[in-house]
Amino acid sequence: MAMRLRCRTGLLVALLFASAPASAAVRVVVGPTPIPHGQANAAGDITIMNDRVAVAIAVKTAPPWAIPHGALIDAAPVTGGVIGPDRVTFADFLPNSWSAWPSDRQTVRIVEDTPAEAIVEAVRTWGQVEIRTRYILKDADDSVHLSVTMTNGGPRPVEKALSGFVLWSMGGYFFGVPGLPDQTEGPAGGALADRITAYDRDWAIAMHMPGFDRFGFGQKDLYRQTTLLPGQSAQFDGWLQIVPRGDLAPIVASEIQREGQGVAQISGRVSGADGTGLAAPVVVVEKNGRPLAWTLGQDGHYAFTLAPGSYRFYATGEGYANTPGVAVTLGKGDRRTQDFAGLAPPGRLHLLVHDRATGRPVDASIAIEQGQRPLVQYLGRHTFFTELDRIGQADIPLAVGDYVFSVQSGAGFTARPVLVKVHIRPGQTSTEDVSIERLFRPEALGWYTADMHHHSDQADGVTPPADLARSELAAGLDLLLVSDHDLTTNHRALQAIADQRGVPFIPSAEFSPSWGHFNAYPLRLGEPLRLEMAKATATDVYREARRLGATTIQVNHPDAPGEGYLASVDRGVAQGGLDPAYDLLEINGTMPGDDTKVLNRAWASWTTNHPYFLTAGSDTHDVWNAQSGNARLYAYVPGKLTVTGFIDAARHGHAFVSHGPLIFPDHMFGETFFAPAGGTVALGFDIRAVNGLKRVSIIRNGKLARLIDYDGKRDTVHVTVDAAGAADGWYALSVEDKAGCTAYTNPIWVRPGPKPAH
Repeated sequence: MAMRLRCRTGLLVALLFASAPASAAVRVVVGPTPIPHGQANAAGDITIMNDRVAVAIAVKTAPPWAIPHGALIDAAPVTGGVIGPDRVTFADFLPNSWSAWPSDRQTVRIVEDTPAEAIVEAVRTWGQVEIRTRYILKDADDSVHLSVTMTNGGPRPVEKALSGFVLWSMGGYFFGVPGLPDQTEGPAGGALADRITAYDRDWAIAMHMPGFDRFGFGQKDLYRQTTLLPGQSAQFDGWLQIVPRGDLAPIVASEIQREGQGVAQISGRVSGADGTGLAAPVVVVEKNGRPLAWTLGQDGHYAFTLAPGSYRFYATGEGYANTPGVAVTLGKGDRRTQDFAGLAPPGRLHLLVHDRATGRPVDASIAIEQGQRPLVQYLGRHTFFTELDRIGQADIPLAVGDYVFSVQSGAGFTARPVLVKVHIRPGQTSTEDVSIERLFRPEALGWYTADMHHHSDQADGVTPPADLARSELAAGLDLLLVSDHDLTTNHRALQAIADQRGVPFIPSAEFSPSWGHFNAYPLRLGEPLRLEMAKATATDVYREARRLGATTIQVNHPDAPGEGYLASVDRGVAQGGLDPAYDLLEINGTMPGDDTKVLNRAWASWTTNHPYFLTAGSDTHDVWNAQSGNARLYAYVPGKLTVTGFIDAARHGHAFVSHGPLIFPDHMFGETFFAPAGGTVALGFDIRAVNGLKRVSIIRNGKLARLIDYDGKRDTVHVTVDAAGAADGWYALSVEDKAGCTAYTNPIWVRPGPKPAH
């Protein structure tokens, strides 16, 4: 009955709003959000909306990533009285990047609820710092103003906190800080605007933060480095702007209005080679040689309001080649006309990819190395994959012109990329047959591989299950795996794909308290987590993982400054402290700079009675802009490959991790061998690297015992280590190829004396 009443209430709210006139006033709804697919579904949650936007604040719902209650977790455009689907996972303030957020107080109240304005205030603590956020929505506005006061109530200074607003969307694409397209984190010098934007063809959401001075996490976070003395406060203002089309023109216009700049206008017509106007033309504007924004036109026409200045414009469209750029200088009050004509219609590329030795079709990725790569990603991707049901085949619509594609199947690990030159002609299909030479076949030796940390399209991921599978298979992985933040939504979809393709599937999830993330596997298919991460300790996480069927728990990115569990333990901010009952330590593909830290932790454990073996995952969220399997686990499974066999091998250390090189031992990793008194054990390793070997480091008891340098011209070597049995010890290898890619093994223990009788 309660569920029926809740659903009827939500439906009533939606119907009332849908029937409102275009000038509908601001309103506040308490209860499950009327935003379709919204996360804020508890009785006390709050939605504020007008006739243009709707956002929801988690009062009783647990926000993602263990953020304290009182966070903005849903946002959607409103068009013609209809609320669109939820487009964000989290869009709000962080006091210090993604560091742990201990909070012993969270209150949310409605300050104002009038037809002209709604104000909701959330007060939360971060340690001894108070975070007071006001969410302000006015009638007819398309932006929610986030006004944050951060006050240090403790006796010690808060030093150099990375405080600011973040935008983590639900699906779609991302356009980061204009002017800084090639940077993922760092200072904001050179930024052309104070915004970041998530978007798709039918929506765009921008987070504006005037005064930000740095950014992080792929530009999804905007920060201002902040120091607060005891009793001192700092003010932060952000605007979450929501528009119903993938058009940045309204977003640019709001910047100009907020900053009080003068304005200029440019407009015109965009037509194809036959003179017909493009149905949905896109005109891109650049400043200082960098993309600033674009506008999505209609029926062959576009219009843009900009600040006075010098710009470069070009026109394009879905499948159309970019026009040559046109330089235009706009003065205050100018109204200019600039037409674009002669856009050539698209052609197509049909690819057939096969194994050179067997002739069988293989899964592959196809990336544009040279040629037109659309800035606006709903116009076309720059990375593609072969089909699941037509293995080795891809049909790709493309703008006309010359291209070089990199075709990859297991590239960097078992094969090299193949470069393919193609000329695309308007209205025609070019067909290319591509053969991949597999240099190495680890599976023939009983070695199988999986990416042990990979996201789909839940929470902050943007990769639908089918595309996750296509990407993982193209990477040459033998098992599929998904590990979304605190969700098991896509387990069944991926199991169906795995069954269709005849490959094993590891159902996992990333348990995500703010102070540390963990992957657990295998989980019972699709069973939801019941743990509120904001209140959880590591012990609680392990208990919940075991309840869901997990036999193995890995600590993800253990030394990440925010969500790395062991780093948080070291700083004393991990809720509940250290619980050592995990199994594996992750080498993370997005944080190669942490490899040495993680190795040092693992090496230290190998001298104890509680060793933690290595695992690896790419942490890919977006397969079109990151590489599945760039860090992966290879495990030895004799006989038939199964999920249980693979996970058991990983848990017992019968494995190595790799960014590229392959290492096959004649004495199994994770095992103990005995040398006669005064004698040695000859440990042999076959080492492979498609990029050519640069060096092999032999590690004994955590210290470099021997370094072997190569010239990079050899892709296969055999290394023998004479392991002395004079005292207990362990041996491991670190391998680097010519491209700088590395691989690390688990230990082999060598002890003196005869093998004990069992």
